Formats: sequence, structure tokens, C-alpha cells
Amino acid sequence: MGPTQKPNVCRQLSRRALGFFSRDAGVVQRTNLGILRVLVCQESTKFKNVWTTHSKSPIAYERGRIYFDNYRCCVSSVASEPRKLYEMPKCSKSEKIEDALLWECPVGEILPNPSDYKSSLIALTAHNWLFRISATTGKVLEKIYLASYCKFRYLSWDTPQEVIAVKSAQNKCSALARQIFGNVTDATLSHGILIVMYSSGLVRLYSFQAIIEQFMQQKLDLGCACRWGGTAGTVGEAPFGIPCNIKITDSPPLLFEVSSLENAFQIGGHPWHYIITPNRKKQKGVFHICALKDNSLAKNGIQEMECCSLESDWIYFHPDASGRIIHVGPNQVKVLKLNEVENNSAQHQISEDFVILANREKNKNENLLTVTASGRVVKKKFNLLDDDPEQETFKIVDYEDELDLLSVVAVTQIDAEGKAHLDFHCNEYGTLLKSIPLEESWDVTYSHEVYFDRDLVLHIEQKPSRVFSCYVYQMFADKCQANYDQQC
Repeated sequence: MGPTQKPNVCRQLSRRALGFFSRDAGVVQRTNLGILRVLVCQESTKFKNVWTTHSKSPIAYERGRIYFDNYRCCVSSVASEPRKLYEMPKCSKSEKIEDALLWECPVGEILPNPSDYKSSLIALTAHNWLFRISATTGKVLEKIYLASYCKFRYLSWDTPQEVIAVKSAQNKCSALARQIFGNVTDATLSHGILIVMYSSGLVRLYSFQAIIEQFMQQKLDLGCACRWGGTAGTVGEAPFGIPCNIKITDSPPLLFEVSSLENAFQIGGHPWHYIITPNRKKQKGVFHICALKDNSLAKNGIQEMECCSLESDWIYFHPDASGRIIHVGPNQVKVLKLNEVENNSAQHQISEDFVILANREKNKNENLLTVTASGRVVKKKFNLLDDDPEQETFKIVDYEDELDLLSVVAVTQIDAEGKAHLDFHCNEYGTLLKSIPLEESWDVTYSHEVYFDRDLVLHIEQKPSRVFSCYVYQMFADKCQANYDQQC
């Protein structure tokens, strides 16, 4: 028998239209994304700048929506050219949106209103209101008054798409709080774990559920009548708000603690491991990967890029849930894997899965000419920094989960301006599949964000004096290649 014929894009689309995958919605979705991945990465596909705009307020992007004017104006980026979805009425400075999250996950329970099943923007205002806003019309569907006893400023997911954590600006701790937790510099809540950080570099983890069970004074339900501290009101309505119903009077059980430079601490991998930098300034850029169960250092668990650069390298657990680790430096991206040590299942080791290298001249150096007092010209050689702007340097590395692609932004200074390109790499092997040049210049002194979302590339740039720019690129295919190949 001859080699198996590769699937054809047109044939795949025809089979989908005829309902060949109708029994399993997941198969349809995977087939669609597989087709899209091929179209994105094929040589004839181009990404063209279809829209550019500028703003004096921050620009945010989330799942096909671009937000302007502190989330008051929403533009859809899904169409061939971005179009305005809605613009909310102007508001005072005290009513502006401070932070927001997009909630769009379907839930497994019956909800009272049809609009409850559609995507919503969860928005925190400057005057401590929490709004649920329709993501398509801008209509306020629900609102909750939080409290007046502190200034709330930040939103984050405790459990993604299920539980929201609302965090205040830092307040001066009471004597009792300092006695229990010490001088805290920051705290956050993630996956049911309260993470507390200190200026010394110490990081402590507590079970939030255990704190609730031990120290909750009274259970509160939104929209229900409540009496608290001699005052009666409705929970979540002004001016009553949501009383602080947890009073910690003793040190809660400590789950874990570790000391790390600048409180840098991450958990991930299979089985659980954590990444820290030893808490000494000279150790900056050195990362230790340790087992969470016993704090033992993994074999080859000290990772350090021998690079000389102005900007530090960074490391994090791969967001694809593979348990791998991504380590990014100015001229290379290492994807590391965590495996059991042979003949010792209790210990794990770090090894390279693949490496992406910047396109550079090997052993490049510069000549420095100096003239001595006698007039003799002396030529000295010196090596360039690893993040020298005249060499290709990696600035951003991200992961597109639906297409299973790593996106890497590389920048090179050409004459007076920097030019950037966005590269797509196979997430499994690191193979370069596609490179997209960005038309606008890239100033390395500005702040940049780049998003790759299916067939869209979006670049947000912050210039001096709080001037923000947004560049939108859409996918265009000149020709349709016949072969439906997974590319790698």
C-alpha cells in the first residue's frame, strides 16, 4: 500500500457541512481549529494592518474586543475592519472603571434571565461598585455595592470563570493584623490559596477555605436583608454594601513558605514543583526548580542563562498544562520538560525539550578605535550586549492555546528605528512555521503588548506622556493550499 493521503482542507469543510462530526461537538471544534492553523501558517497567507488608532487613555484587549476610555467604549475586532459595538454614557472620574474581567464561560445550572448565559464584562468602578455589563451592548445587567471602608482597585480570577477576587489598595494594618501576619507588602488569592508577600522576600501560602471555616463570623447572601454592627440593610446595596465578615483573631494554619528575591514565586508542573530565585541580589537571573512536597531541588534544577544584558531573562510554567517550563532570554527561548530520574521515581530532572534561537551573526563583536598621546591608533575589541538593539532580540513570548502555537516577538534596530516581526512556532517541536513583519516601528523604550488570537494580531503601544496606539492585523489568504497538513 502506498503512503496515506493527507486530508484536504476542502474535503474537511465538505465533511463538516454534511454533518460527519455532528455526534461530537468537540471533534467539530478541533477540526475547525486544525483547518485554521493550517491556513494561518501556510506561505500564501498574509497578515495586513487593517486598522490603526490612538488614544490618551489605556487600551485593553480581551477575546476579540478592544476597550477604550477605561472600558467605556468597546470595539469588535472580529469583522474585516474593527467596528464599534457600544459606547457607554460619559461618567465622572469617581465612576470610571478601574479594572475589568471578561466572563464568558457557560455554566451548568439554570439561570433566571437569558442574558445571564451571554458574555459579560465584570467591571470595578472607582467608587466601589461592581457592575456586570453586557459584552455586546454595554447595558448594565447587574450591580453590587462593595463597601465604603476601603478603596477597591483590582480584579482577578480566584477560580477562572467562576470565582472573582476583588482586592483593595494597600491599607495600614491594624496592630492585631500585624501580630498575626506581620508587615505584609502584598497579597493575592488564587485557586483557593491566599498568597501573602513580605518586603524581606518571604512568601507564605494559606488555605482560604480553612480561613473561612475558622474565622467567618456570619454568612452573607447578596440581595438578602442583614443586620451588622447595629445597622440593617441589604447585602450588596448602597450604602450597606458587603460587611467584612471574616475577622482573623489567630494565626491560620500555614501551608507553605519560601523566601525568594522580589517575591518571585510560581507553582506548576507534574508533579507539583515551584520556581524561585535565591533571595540575594547577586542571584538575580538564577532560578531554582524544586519539588513542592519536600523542597528538594530537581536534578539540573538550577537554570541560568549566561547572558550579558540590560533586561533580565524570565521563566514561567508553560500555560498549555503540559507541565513544561519556558525560559526566555534576549537571544534564546528554552522549553524545558520535567521528567522522572531513571531508576528513581521519587526524584525529577529538568531537560531541554527544544530551543528557539534568535537570528544573529555568530561571535559578533565591535572594534573600538582610540588614539594614544603619541598619535598611535589602537584597535580594541569588545563584545556587544546580548540584548543590543542592533541584534535580533526576543521581547515577548506567548501561547495561542486554540491553535497550539507559540508566538514570539523579535525586534532588531535598523538605523534609527526598530523593526519587529511575530513568529509562530510549533508548540510541540519548536519548528518555525510562520513569520509576520509588523509594519509600524518598534521603540524598545516604550511599553508594548502583542496579542495573537486565531486570525488576528493586535499590537498595543504606550508612548511617553500616556499616548496609546493600537495596530490591528487581519489574516488574508491569496490562495488556498490543497493539503491539510499539521505542519509539524
